[in-house]
Amino acid sequence: MVNPTQAASAMELKVRYVECDMQGRVFNAHYLTWVDMAHTEAIDELLGGYRQVVAAGVDLVVAAADLQFRSPARFDDRLTVHTTIHPPGNTSLRSDFTITRGEDLLAECRMIHVCVDATTYEKQPWPQWLRAKLPVAA
Repeated sequence: MVNPTQAASAMELKVRYVECDMQGRVFNAHYLTWVDMAHTEAIDELLGGYRQVVAAGVDLVVAAADLQFRSPARFDDRLTVHTTIHPPGNTSLRSDFTITRGEDLLAECRMIHVCVDATTYEKQPWPQWLRAKLPVAA
């Protein structure tokens, strides 16, 4: 059972050859790409689609990202990016991610997104309609 104070989802992927460096490991920047993809999927599930959120005048921009590497991924690995979205603050939203290969933890990431106006990109509080679809504070 999912804790109502958090929203969890998972995205599977297969490491492509182009994502690997000369050492045969996934180049570090791709982990943030995967996290961004997983975050977009989680937002789609929670809010009914990222495009709909933007069309309603709201956008999310990254304010901070903290990525910790635990073990390398390699070509053809099948990975899962697990996303946990926490209750929103006034203007911010924290999301935690783990990237796993089976039971092996490969990376952990924490991102902070900020709510902005989709036209001006000025920071704004989360609208009530959007806040109602996000996890609730304990």
